[in-house]
Amino acid sequence: MKRELRTAAIAAGIACTMTGVAFASVPLYRLFCQATGLNGTTQRGKEAPGAVDGKTLTIRFDANHAPSLPWAFKPEQPTEAVTIGAREMAFFTATNNSSHPVTGTATYNVTPVQAGAYFTKIQCFCFTQQTLAPGETARMPVIFYVDPKILNDPDARDIAEITLSYTFYPVDEGRKAG
Repeated sequence: MKRELRTAAIAAGIACTMTGVAFASVPLYRLFCQATGLNGTTQRGKEAPGAVDGKTLTIRFDANHAPSLPWAFKPEQPTEAVTIGAREMAFFTATNNSSHPVTGTATYNVTPVQAGAYFTKIQCFCFTQQTLAPGETARMPVIFYVDPKILNDPDARDIAEITLSYTFYPVDEGRKAG
């Protein structure tokens, strides 16, 4: 009987451990992607390292929204030539086409995925939820740079164009911050 209780306790411990690992896997995966740029996850930074003379590439801006979000969302410019290492700024506009306030949150990624480790955002509308009043149009900035370390990466140094893509989703009213 003692042996059966010990086996049951071990089995329960393994089940609890596996449940804990399952709940921790999403935040741990997110941290891993942010640290490595895996799957086009961008980095966050405080200031640009400084321009590298003569080294430029094109940033293409892509804007999407979930069909359930009654917004129009687009970049002000579809592309921009940037200098590697320089602080850059781009703007997106969003308009609430509904008759009531709507809160949205943006997800983002960078392609090609090898560029994710070198695309660094200093400030972005995607870091917080955005609430627009009925008919309101907001101009939303993103401040970023492309890290000069991209020039030393054999898998990324020949990249000529990076696409920064955003998708806005409605925020569930029950989970809305604030």
